[in-house]
Amino acid sequence: MLRGDFCLNTKKHNDLTISIGKPTPFGASVINSGVNFSIFSQHATNCILVLFKKGELIPFEEIPFPDEYKFGSVFTMIVHNLDYDNIEYGYKLDGPFDPSKGFWFNKDKILLDPYAKSISGRSVWKQEDYPDGYKHRSLIYNKEFNWDGDKFLKIPMEDLIIYEMSIRDFTSHSSANVKNPGTYDAVNEKIDYLKKLGINCIELMPIFEYDELENSKISPITQQLLSNCWGYSPISFFAPKMSLGAKKEEHINELKDLIKNLHKNGIEIILDVVYNHTSEGNEHGKIISLKGIDNNIYYMLTPEGYYYNFSGCGNTLNCNNQIVINFILESLRYWVSEFHVDGFRFDLASILGRNNDGYPMCNPPLIEAIANDPTLSDCKLIAEAWDAGGLYQVGSFPSVKRWSEWNGKFRDDARKFIKGDLGLVGAMAQRIQGSPDLYWWKELGVNSSINFITCHDGFSLRDLWSYKVKHNYINGESNTDGCNDNNSWNCDVEGETDDFEVNKLRKKLVKNSIVLLILSRGTPMIYSGDEMYHTKQGNNNCYCQDNNISWLNWDGLEQHNDIFEFFQKLIEFRKQHKIIKRNNMFNVKISKDDLYPEISWHGVKAWQADFKYDIRTIAFLYHDDTINDFIYTMFNSHWEAHSFELPKLPEGLKWYMLVNTDDDISITDLGNEKYIYDQTNLIIAPRSSIILIAKISKL
Repeated sequence: MLRGDFCLNTKKHNDLTISIGKPTPFGASVINSGVNFSIFSQHATNCILVLFKKGELIPFEEIPFPDEYKFGSVFTMIVHNLDYDNIEYGYKLDGPFDPSKGFWFNKDKILLDPYAKSISGRSVWKQEDYPDGYKHRSLIYNKEFNWDGDKFLKIPMEDLIIYEMSIRDFTSHSSANVKNPGTYDAVNEKIDYLKKLGINCIELMPIFEYDELENSKISPITQQLLSNCWGYSPISFFAPKMSLGAKKEEHINELKDLIKNLHKNGIEIILDVVYNHTSEGNEHGKIISLKGIDNNIYYMLTPEGYYYNFSGCGNTLNCNNQIVINFILESLRYWVSEFHVDGFRFDLASILGRNNDGYPMCNPPLIEAIANDPTLSDCKLIAEAWDAGGLYQVGSFPSVKRWSEWNGKFRDDARKFIKGDLGLVGAMAQRIQGSPDLYWWKELGVNSSINFITCHDGFSLRDLWSYKVKHNYINGESNTDGCNDNNSWNCDVEGETDDFEVNKLRKKLVKNSIVLLILSRGTPMIYSGDEMYHTKQGNNNCYCQDNNISWLNWDGLEQHNDIFEFFQKLIEFRKQHKIIKRNNMFNVKISKDDLYPEISWHGVKAWQADFKYDIRTIAFLYHDDTINDFIYTMFNSHWEAHSFELPKLPEGLKWYMLVNTDDDISITDLGNEKYIYDQTNLIIAPRSSIILIAKISKL
């Protein structure tokens, strides 16, 4: 009799010894005498544990769960003295097969454990582990990691500067000059670069295990194999993608080592997580895990058994079923407790608030559970507050005063304003001060707004001002994929050009975009590569371009050093001026002399904001009365020059210029700003922006 755990009643199954297991936690858990296997299925009639030697096609054991090893809807069993480091496992579940009622049980199908912490099948990027094609198997991971006293940084949202990054895109190009391109380890090599840029938070695009060869095809343009390099098609919610590691099966500790080193260098990590759907697709898709375990529990289904598709990816997770709520919560807790993740950005988060029939809920249980979970209480929670089913909740996401949002209205209004559209000045005043029109009614501060102009979806910042329309034919979908409402402008020449004036204008618009992003209240998010002036050649949906279109060309740092320095210096400027980051929603705090609110709005005339439809100019003044800090920012989105009247400063202070995007040297070194000889008026060139600061001057 074994006494390593609580149970003494064992059975023999061939050469293995088994006993009744513990129903929780779900998954495979290493215990003193072996491994505890636990899996939930409400509708399965029986379950078989399938064990493989690593890499072998034929299982060496198939162990049925005895009837007495079942608690309610949970099958659980301990396999004693198992050499778990050298096995792979899965489950076979039997039950009704009736797709019209949502049942897809197949007693011969080996299923992935949804709680597996490591998964084989794509251990090396773009290579199959098995010669018989697509297959994923569960692995047991029980290696220790020394966190060496690592602590969560808990950087306030107003101090955060987010850098959205794809592991593959960031270092796969040869110019990255790293030992293991496209891996967690390679990001580790670039931490000094990230610190130099000035960001203090990485938002990693999905790293949950996915199949990069899923739906792969040949590009009709390049004849190259296209693959899913973005990862928005999860196979698992617990297992990090093995092939993003430099050494397979060491990837978990490699990722932990990256996070530990990021924290040591003052950088948080937010994971972009996809809980709205899985890679199993619709009724024509694969059966990998959840579909064969309890399809009508885990997915939203029509009365006829078809899949609701609010994700645009074939299926939609049934997020407000209690079983699925627990599933997602356990996943989030795992990433926080085991990987020290600082927060999460939820892809298509509006789906998390739909009920079993797909209708939006007023008080979604999952969203509230995440917000109130004790383990997640220090986590950043960021919603992409829309979905592919048409539900758009920017400003109305049920945040429970805990969630921030990707502010899609900031992106859209900023793009339109910068390119000179009419009727945007009033909207920009809202966006710059943290979008009170969206968030004030919920009694939230500007921290609710994650401001961005570019992200992985859509054009890069360079392409935003180089292309009028998307150029996605290379994706093999006849240019039908990717959004059409880009609000971009090509400066009257489509694509790359040698025209000096056009290229000068494009860089000016890029710098105007940076000014608007960094000088606005809320949390700024930068898209990786924009600081290198990266082009994706007009492709606004690069999910399948695992090549030079998506990979960052690090030579851009030298070729376009002016863009990098502009980002770098403005980020540092934002850090030095607390008034930009203050979490007040309105300009309610008045200075001692009652002349200068925290934020005031101006037009070409000082103190006279002009929000009329045909106006393309705006100026705003930040004032921090605690240190008498003044920052005056002026935008001229018109194609004609305009003279701006400057606000009069208190005696002893004079205006100095930090930024003029029309100048060849468009930003000075901080502390070395240029004195303005005319302290009353300033002419701003067409499509330009200027930042002035107040300094004590004897001139």
